[in-house]
Amino acid sequence: MARVLALDYGSARCGVAITDPTQIIVTPLPVVERPATRKGFARVLGLIREHGVKTVVVGLPLGLSGDDTAQTVETRAFAERLRESLGRRVPVELYDERFTTRMAERFGGEGDEDSRAAAHLLEGWLGRAEGPVA
Repeated sequence: MARVLALDYGSARCGVAITDPTQIIVTPLPVVERPATRKGFARVLGLIREHGVKTVVVGLPLGLSGDDTAQTVETRAFAERLRESLGRRVPVELYDERFTTRMAERFGGEGDEDSRAAAHLLEGWLGRAEGPVA
């Protein structure tokens, strides 16, 4: 199995969470400040390399109705930039992140709220019908 990294993208701060190699334990990591900047984007790419990540999941902030918002458009662009940078080596998937921030607020825990939201996102992604990535 392989590690999966989740990103709760925001232009100011990007929450980050990662699985263990067995994809059972999800751990929040420190946020990445200003991820769309050269320095912030390099930090995201560095985390992917450093942890040997095989899949990246980017939270897609859809509106409550399921429609795209301005933040959705910005997040899609960020995910596409990641795809272009990573090529075929590391797939980048989008996953509905509605309510992950509320869950992070409600349930608390260790780590930054943005990264706890990324952890909730990743847990949801892992629990989907297809199961873990081999």
